[in-house]
Amino acid sequence: MNWVIEIFMIIVPPSIVGVVVYYVIKKMLEENELKRLWEYRKANQKVITPLRLQAYERLTILLERISIPSLIVRLNAPGMTAGRLHRDMIKAVNAEYEHNLSQQIYVSRDAWIVVKNAKENTLKFINLVAKRIDPNAPSMDLIKALTDEIMNSKSTASEVALDFIKKEVRRLF
Repeated sequence: MNWVIEIFMIIVPPSIVGVVVYYVIKKMLEENELKRLWEYRKANQKVITPLRLQAYERLTILLERISIPSLIVRLNAPGMTAGRLHRDMIKAVNAEYEHNLSQQIYVSRDAWIVVKNAKENTLKFINLVAKRIDPNAPSMDLIKALTDEIMNSKSTASEVALDFIKKEVRRLF
């Protein structure tokens, strides 16, 4: 029976020390991993934050460029028909949007949905107003109808989206 106690005294203390060392080393490795992850994120933020801000800037430009007044100023030409202006506006909105599709990877899902909805609502608005105007009428008829509708609305789709983008950028800081 004495030999069992001796074996027990030989095996148990090193086993206890081994278990304690294992847990101490495991804890140190976990803390080291967390520290490395934090440093990686910190370094990554130095790269990602400017890219995200640039994406929000690009989306702001997109929203400004697809606003009805901006489209009118850029696209209307003397002698243009309402039908031609309508087609050019639709084409310009879609081109602007497609040009900025890649920005969605840098902004929040909600921000991208708001921008996408602004584009869709702008197209619907243009199409709805253009339906009431003879395509062969002068472009000024369409411009007047669009302007009147904008004046009667509280805000445009682009304005709503711009407000959302501004709020989201403020949250970054």
